[in-house]
Amino acid sequence: MFRTRTRTRIRLAATAAAVVAAFGLTACGSGTGDEIVDKPKAKASAKAEGGGAEKEPAAEKSAPPEVAGVGDTIALKGTESGSGLDVTVVKVVDNAESGDEFFAPEDGRRWVGVQFRLVNTGTKAYSDSPGNGAQIADDQGQQFGTVLADITAGPSMSSDVRLKPGAKALGWVVFEVPKASKAATVSFAMESGFAEQVGEWKL
Repeated sequence: MFRTRTRTRIRLAATAAAVVAAFGLTACGSGTGDEIVDKPKAKASAKAEGGGAEKEPAAEKSAPPEVAGVGDTIALKGTESGSGLDVTVVKVVDNAESGDEFFAPEDGRRWVGVQFRLVNTGTKAYSDSPGNGAQIADDQGQQFGTVLADITAGPSMSSDVRLKPGAKALGWVVFEVPKASKAATVSFAMESGFAEQVGEWKL
């Protein structure tokens, strides 16, 4: 009886280990680990945006900053071929006010709102809950996820965004952080955070 129970426990442990290993391989894709992308795309010049005939010389184009910040766009790819987004952190509101009188941050905490713009640059339709792939970190390295909250700054990002190629979405994502924390970076990844490329912006 004792040997039978021991063998059963060993088989269960081996099965559990195999499941964990398989999940790890699936989540990591190629197994190379997440790639942090913090280099922004170059912004279009005012002349190019105006559609004028005169083109700005290449030497006069301003190079993008080394690290992305508020207002910058980062190009991200999904794990599937043909999936991609241009993601922009448009605005940030620290200590954001609740748009619902019955819902507010917990005691000792505050809300930080980040407005994201998503543009589907891929050849496939994009369908996801963007807030699942967003995270904020403070200057001590503590990381915080999102909360489902409406703020007075503007409409929230939908929890069910569907974009055909070329389409875009705009909305606020809300994070709850301790009042004493200083927000340092915000990150975003496709596929509810499971894509290997992770965009990061300095706040």
